[in-house]
Amino acid sequence: MERHGAPARSSGYHRRMTHAFTDLDPRFRDDDLAHLAAHGVPPLPTAVTNGYASNENARIWYASFGAGPPVVLLHGGLGNSGNWGYQVPVLIEAGYTAIVIDSRGQGRSTRDERPYSYELMASDTRAVMDALGVARAAFIGWSDGADTALVLSRQTPDRSFGVFFFGCNVDSAGTKPFQPSTVIDRIYSHHVKEYAALSPIAGGFEAMRDDLGVMQGGQPNYGPDQLREIAVPVWSVLGELDEFIEREHAEYIARSIPGGRFELLPDVSHFAPLQRPASFNRVMLEFLSEVVPARENQDHAAF
Repeated sequence: MERHGAPARSSGYHRRMTHAFTDLDPRFRDDDLAHLAAHGVPPLPTAVTNGYASNENARIWYASFGAGPPVVLLHGGLGNSGNWGYQVPVLIEAGYTAIVIDSRGQGRSTRDERPYSYELMASDTRAVMDALGVARAAFIGWSDGADTALVLSRQTPDRSFGVFFFGCNVDSAGTKPFQPSTVIDRIYSHHVKEYAALSPIAGGFEAMRDDLGVMQGGQPNYGPDQLREIAVPVWSVLGELDEFIEREHAEYIARSIPGGRFELLPDVSHFAPLQRPASFNRVMLEFLSEVVPARENQDHAAF
């Protein structure tokens, strides 16, 4: 997604996937992202509410879906909230409120002239939570979104039930050398098209890409001391075939955070939420069932 074939489906199957659905066929696979290239991601369902939160000289777009304990989904770099099209309906069906956010300078959100930072994106996320009246949430973070959630949870653990930390590193030693591939070409092309369709910043994709690359190259630069300070549950989750992140690094994150847990998703890469969404969703829901307190599931007291 950042950090620089599917079997044919019937048209009826495709129609089911491209509406709000909760019964995703567990056999669906898009390991080479050919389905993504041809059809995109299923659109998000109708939102309960959506809008913009003003924060730090930017307008941050968000939407919420469903009713129940809040779960904030933070997408990876170059992307937007639509990347969660396979996850949001499943969260609604499971009884959660799914909150999606277009990260600063991506999707529908704007940015100012300052360099990107995960601290700034964590501040944006808290601003959205405040706008929605959400005191505390569980976080599903994908790549850049994982670091944003981790930074937020370290800074303000009272706002976080825990972090599903998927496919990201916390220092530069955790990354693999970049290797071009068809899968990466397809997701990159998808991001370019989506940016052109959604962004209020015309022609800004390349600048956004390059500026994100600077952030990714040096942040958050957490060592063992910083990881030991994280006081919320964290699952460090990695696709077995991740193109960007070393498995040993993901395991190190889990070892270094008190109570951390490592989960390996077999046969998928950095793009598991799109490649095999049923498998990804199963682990995601297991995480939520463990970190969201029973009281929250009963009365949604986080709101």
